[in-house]
Amino acid sequence: MKNVTNTTQAIQDELVNIISSIKKVNPSRLLKVRDFTKLDFDIVDVVDIILAVEKTYQLTIPDEVPVYSIDDFVNYVYNQSIKQAG
Repeated sequence: MKNVTNTTQAIQDELVNIISSIKKVNPSRLLKVRDFTKLDFDIVDVVDIILAVEKTYQLTIPDEVPVYSIDDFVNYVYNQSIKQAG
């Protein structure tokens, strides 16, 4: 896994940057709305985000993991970093 400061805030900041660059969404809007369906992201958008997150953090997000919001991604990446550290 990428060597980053694995606090939820650091992860959130990096994920917001990743998502806003992929979707050209203002980062403050991502933090305000948080739910991808309310941002009109479709399944292809979410898959693009998943692939970018997997590449950035060098992990795999299984299909059965629900990732419908920025919080879902933050929680998954954080939990995986804890597992790999321990």
